[in-house]
Amino acid sequence: MEMLYNFLALIFAVLISVYIWKVLNMVWFIPKKLEKSLRQQGFKGNPYKFLFGDFKEMTTGSKEALSKPIGFSADFVPRIIPFIHNTVTNSNGQNCFIWLGPYPAVLISDPENIREILSKSYIFQKPYNPLGKMLAQGLATYDTDKWAKHRRLINPAFQMDKIKNMLPSFYASCCDMLSTWENVTIPSEGQSFELDVWPYLQTLTSDAISRTAFGSSYEEGRKIFELQKEQASLLMKSFLSVFIPGWRFVPTKTNTRMKKILKDVNLLVLGIIKKRMKAIEEGEASNDDLLDTLLESNFKEIKQHGNKFGMSLEDVIEECKLFYTAGQETTSVLLVWTMILLSKHLDWQARAREEVRQVIGSRKPDFQELNNLKIVTMILHEVLRLYPPGPLLSRSIHKETELGDITLPAGVQIILPAILLHHDCNIWGDDAKEFNPERFSEGVLKATKGQSTYFPFGLGPRVCLGQNFAMFEAKMALAMILQNYTFELSPSYSHAPRTVITLQPQHGAHLIFRKCSD
Repeated sequence: MEMLYNFLALIFAVLISVYIWKVLNMVWFIPKKLEKSLRQQGFKGNPYKFLFGDFKEMTTGSKEALSKPIGFSADFVPRIIPFIHNTVTNSNGQNCFIWLGPYPAVLISDPENIREILSKSYIFQKPYNPLGKMLAQGLATYDTDKWAKHRRLINPAFQMDKIKNMLPSFYASCCDMLSTWENVTIPSEGQSFELDVWPYLQTLTSDAISRTAFGSSYEEGRKIFELQKEQASLLMKSFLSVFIPGWRFVPTKTNTRMKKILKDVNLLVLGIIKKRMKAIEEGEASNDDLLDTLLESNFKEIKQHGNKFGMSLEDVIEECKLFYTAGQETTSVLLVWTMILLSKHLDWQARAREEVRQVIGSRKPDFQELNNLKIVTMILHEVLRLYPPGPLLSRSIHKETELGDITLPAGVQIILPAILLHHDCNIWGDDAKEFNPERFSEGVLKATKGQSTYFPFGLGPRVCLGQNFAMFEAKMALAMILQNYTFELSPSYSHAPRTVITLQPQHGAHLIFRKCSD
């Protein structure tokens, strides 16, 4: 018996030693090896600090930057990515890297290298983030063959003929928002009223994605929206927490709440999917929304090629969650920054309103009319340049990879600082930080001179499938607002961009509205 105990103790000691070695290798030996490789190639960055990396500097800088608003004309990039901005500035634009805990992340700003990274999706993959699945997985997080399969199955839902069929849903959601404004404010003729438009725009885009994805109204999708919004805030706090292996499994208050939200959202979405699948099986008429198109595409693929070529029920749930989160977030932030900038630049607001009057008048906008709004399109592109929904894109590599004249070792992460390129005076001219939609008067290709310097929706094979969805929804909403109101910044407005998954106004968007005269 004693020999058995001794043997078991030995096995236990060996297992503990192996685990300790693996942890030490992950948090010390591998990071130091990667740091040496990067420095030998001229990359600049802080020395690696055990486990923490640049965490302390990043959190301190973020808290300080977000503690107070800034002037409207001030450069807001140091406010949203202070540590990255300082790192790039201190390296004088040369190759540099930061530490995300024990993982080095190189910052790539060369347009040719960016083009290569975004065009080779099988080599430069999405970094694994175990916390990210708490919000939504789906197409945006998958790689290689699974990504290719999901892209093929989802693509029919976002073709232009489907976008055209979504316009009535966009219109209905916009009518609901404008009706709410009328009921909330009830201004006398000629009088102005103040409104924080940010929550209304979030409601608008949630309503639109609920109608177009699930055929339901915002009221039916309200619980999903509220839970996903809370989950996004909790995720941002977790992203800024110290990296401790296995910490996400500890039943802290935050971890427990995130798991509860994940379970609740999955159950809500599953209920919608099962209800729709039952309707399809019983031969009921199709709603022709995103979910119906996805299920139809999936059923067809499984029937023709077998189950392994289709999506599982869990896959469909994740894609629906991604529809909801990405579809709501991207358009709401595009609209809120558009309204803020047009409130500051009244000349462009007047030009956009006149174009809407000339092209649409007071009618319900149709697809071709929205497509003909050249000035509105220029404005939206300029807003996306200055305030991209995702200021940074990230990738990772799993084997040593050549990129231009550098060699990136396996295990290095890559950050593409979209917002730094979008604001670069060497690319856009001396007025790069100013609002000037005229730069897009001849289209995106002409404005960028064909370079990979503007990618609010990504580039290459992984370019966002929903970009036309977002642009047409934004055009519909902006056109209808311009038909009804003029607006300007309120004295109570505080300019405070911050990142909560997407780039959002920290203190809302307080604007002063006046009803347009007929």
